[in-house]
Amino acid sequence: MTITARDAGTITIGGELEVARLGYGAMRLTGQPGNWGPYPDPEHGVAVLRRAVELGVNLIDTAHAYGPGFNEALIAQALHPYPDDLVITTKCGIAKVGPGLNYRDGRPKAIRAILEASLLQLRRDHVDLLQLHWVDQDTPIEESVGAMHDLVREGKVRHVGISNVTLDELHRARSAGPIASVQNRYSLAALDHDPIVDACTEAGIVFFPYGPLGADAARPGAPLAASTGRLAGAASLRHCTPAQLALAWLLARSPVILPIPGTTSRHHLEENVAAAAIRLTPEDVAALARP
Repeated sequence: MTITARDAGTITIGGELEVARLGYGAMRLTGQPGNWGPYPDPEHGVAVLRRAVELGVNLIDTAHAYGPGFNEALIAQALHPYPDDLVITTKCGIAKVGPGLNYRDGRPKAIRAILEASLLQLRRDHVDLLQLHWVDQDTPIEESVGAMHDLVREGKVRHVGISNVTLDELHRARSAGPIASVQNRYSLAALDHDPIVDACTEAGIVFFPYGPLGADAARPGAPLAASTGRLAGAASLRHCTPAQLALAWLLARSPVILPIPGTTSRHHLEENVAAAAIRLTPEDVAALARP
């Protein structure tokens, strides 16, 4: 029997969008280096996106800065007209000007301009979830989030999220309007945002951990998915891969966590989705988190 993303259970975003608790992060389906330009093998990219949907993934995470715009356009090429239950989340607040070159722009007029560009590339009249990619230090987060809620009232956005935020910024953002999601770097190798995960759990805010399989920059070593990494032994005992165990840990860490691992490989995509069937106890979660 094929394991699907729904074997991880489901979660509701903003009280109305029910999705499987394993999504797909599309960032890598862009030109390299620096996520600049179109993905060099669009047919392959289309096949990966369609396979994700076949495996029950019904949340795809992108950003206008990926390309810029090319990633959103590839998603539309692969999946439009979209399945009724597919949720696409994109991001504003970043202006991309070259390979790996960008600047933060959280001004209301910039947020509106990026949203309009995203709608054009995605071939949609609204975005399910619009996230502020980074906080612009020259624009109060309350102002940026307020502008995003203006777009909600206009029917162009259904829900608002934020990304790469501190706990204080989360509190400030919530003072400006409902926050449906937070997306920060988080994994067994990067636990700095434990307090934010706990705050999201308490508030029922969906938490997207990006970089779920990476290495901790503060503690150089093999990535979590590596066969020589810190999870290799524990994964072998559970007859799974280290990558699957890292994703299973995230699913067990909090009921509001929705991992969005990205890959350009159909094999790794299928392997990631199969992590939905792994069950860990609270004791397992605590033990694996210990250095």
